[in-house]
Amino acid sequence: MIQSMTGYGKSTHDLTDQTIHVELKSLNSKNLDINFRAASQYREIEIPLRNKISEVLKRGKVDVSLYVESKTGETSAVINTKIVENYLNQLQQIQPDEEKDLSDLLGIVMKLPEALSTDKTDLEKHEVKAIEAALEEALQTLLKHRLDEGKALETDFRFRIDNLKALVNEVIAMDPERIENVRTRLHKAVDDLKVNVDENRFEQELVYYIEKYDITEEKIRLENHLDYFAKNLDSADSNGKKLNFICQEIGREINTIGSKSNHAPMQKLVVKMKDELEKIKEQLLNVL
Repeated sequence: MIQSMTGYGKSTHDLTDQTIHVELKSLNSKNLDINFRAASQYREIEIPLRNKISEVLKRGKVDVSLYVESKTGETSAVINTKIVENYLNQLQQIQPDEEKDLSDLLGIVMKLPEALSTDKTDLEKHEVKAIEAALEEALQTLLKHRLDEGKALETDFRFRIDNLKALVNEVIAMDPERIENVRTRLHKAVDDLKVNVDENRFEQELVYYIEKYDITEEKIRLENHLDYFAKNLDSADSNGKKLNFICQEIGREINTIGSKSNHAPMQKLVVKMKDELEKIKEQLLNVL
């Protein structure tokens, strides 16, 4: 089952005096990269929350936002008066000649580090449980979003694989004509020389030359790789890395057919196959 690495999840839990908001956003990444944003008093539970996220999401660049809103209007935050006064004095010394409203300076100062502190040292158990529940709910919403995106990707992959199989069938149908054209060109080249040649030796050399352009093995391997890719789309787990490896093998066979074709119509088909494969590779960047 294909999963996208792109997803969004949000959850809100109400307590008696607080409202807890958890928001998750994920994008594609080679590994799991978690960016956690929360007030300093919630840093003590950051590691277990990160561990929970890593168990569920596995890969992706994940932005996590935890915000707790007070319903009573009360806050545990305390203004560090001495630090704020020091900030104000420094700002006024930097620009002593400019008349700047104190409220404007204060607005700047209150955003600076350590302007506020909290006297809340321990989190309540019910608050931690509510945060964990909100995170779990947000994760499940994000997973659903990833699965929905994955279904759309799977539909596109199957469409591209079917296109590639159709192009391979065109190559197979064209191959006898291509070999005959090679044979005809060589015969004509020898005839144009107007010299006597040993027909038996010429036929031996011709067979050897044509074998160098034989693409039978490449066609068989390419068909097998395409079937294997389609089979892995039905896997129980999302396996973007494995699908990417299969794509590399598909590309290798397509390139070999292109280098051996020596036939303009077939090379046009090879270009079309490369175009379809590139579209698959681009979409695979988003697959878990």
